Amino acid sequence: MGKPTGFMEYSRLSEVSQPVDERLTNYKEFVLHLTDDQAKTQGARCMDCGIPFCMSGCPVNNIIPDWNDLVYRGNWEEALDVLHSTNNFPEFTGRLCPAPCEAACTLNINNDAVGIKSIEHAIIDKGWEQGWVVPQIQAVKTGKSIAVVGSGPAGMACAQQLARAGHNVTLFEKNSRIGGLMRYGIPDFKMEKSHIDRRVEQMKMEGVTFRTSVFIGHECEDGVNNMSAETISPEALLAQYDAVVLSGGAETPRDLPVPGRELSGVYNAMEFLPQQNRVNAGDELPGQVRATGKHVVVIGGGDTGSDCVGTSNRHGALSVTQIEVMPRPPELENKPLIWPNWPMKLRTSSSHEEGCSRDWAIATKEFTGSNGRVEKLRAVRVEWLDGKMVEIQGSEFELKADLVFLAMGFVSPMQKMLEAFGVEKDARGNVRANTDDYRTSIDRVFAAGDVRRGQSLIVWAIREGRQCARSVDEFLMGSSVLPR
Repeated sequence: MGKPTGFMEYSRLSEVSQPVDERLTNYKEFVLHLTDDQAKTQGARCMDCGIPFCMSGCPVNNIIPDWNDLVYRGNWEEALDVLHSTNNFPEFTGRLCPAPCEAACTLNINNDAVGIKSIEHAIIDKGWEQGWVVPQIQAVKTGKSIAVVGSGPAGMACAQQLARAGHNVTLFEKNSRIGGLMRYGIPDFKMEKSHIDRRVEQMKMEGVTFRTSVFIGHECEDGVNNMSAETISPEALLAQYDAVVLSGGAETPRDLPVPGRELSGVYNAMEFLPQQNRVNAGDELPGQVRATGKHVVVIGGGDTGSDCVGTSNRHGALSVTQIEVMPRPPELENKPLIWPNWPMKLRTSSSHEEGCSRDWAIATKEFTGSNGRVEKLRAVRVEWLDGKMVEIQGSEFELKADLVFLAMGFVSPMQKMLEAFGVEKDARGNVRANTDDYRTSIDRVFAAGDVRRGQSLIVWAIREGRQCARSVDEFLMGSSVLPR
């Protein structure tokens, strides 16, 4: 490393965020990337640790020590090349990834981890600013055609890799814009959608054809945001293309079947979040669900719940309360026991800092209201004994609730599409396919991303999309030069 003693000389520096009162007035990103000098100093903290556990902690196996060292030495363009060698879209992960690489950082054993995510963010932003991110156009075409169904990070990564191998690739999306759940599930204040748009333009120049408002199946499934989508059958798709990749998201939300669930004002998170993103994009949306002046309760303590908190705060909610059925995690993990694995510990997001009451070990019993609208949530405190949830007698209480958002995760991909293809599914309703070749039970049909592995991270989707692309290339051509 360029600065072997840097980890002893410099402290971790977090990225700067705009003040809460400023960022709540809009839906723009508010986290500022490091300056060149700051990134250089943070790169100097990367140890010459011998075994870079950060690379194994990263699902795409980013070559982290190399680009940390390159940033320290001021070789930014080379750092970008190294970053792109394993990750098609570092502007997505540099903003949205929870950074399991940092949890695995050797320095994290007894110190603050290297700010890997912030350095990645700085590298890719500088790359775009300097014009270093350019199309990689394959001059020799194979004549093979591939349909990729689902334009989230797995589908985008798969399509881009296949186009760079010289194939004719068409990326299908049931909604009117490309990006999948990154487009419609991630609030703009976490990632503005211009980052997706410029990657789409790059991919178009590389030869990818995009077809939006097209649903692949026999009939549109409930929950499709664009119900005017054209429908193409799997049979027609397979007749036209040499291979098909299923790369949709895990879009079936986990529901909460308690009394009062049918009341107006109780919504799944993905009935709420996409609406604001559409409005931000300029769509007209009569009857938008808004939290303005309302008491909001978010059920579910993960990232989706946090996104509901941040959006509700920007609407001007009267109060926002987030509850979780699991116990409150510890403030700090037991590093000697956990490292280099991902730790279970209390995580406070920027949305929580903007205003939110949080409570744990809470089970919802009932929604109540009048005139068909929710007004209160009745709950009980619980404890976990031998892995079982037990209600604490006498702990019942009520919360004011004009709006309730269910953000308890997703259980499976869209079933009608999978049934239309006739692919085998696992016990959780995902497509059955291994990570050796990503082939499904149907000839010429592959699967990658959440549709195969279940609800997961963007970085895992990019990894699976890249690996699946190599498997498709090998299947069509007999061998592949694409990285795995």
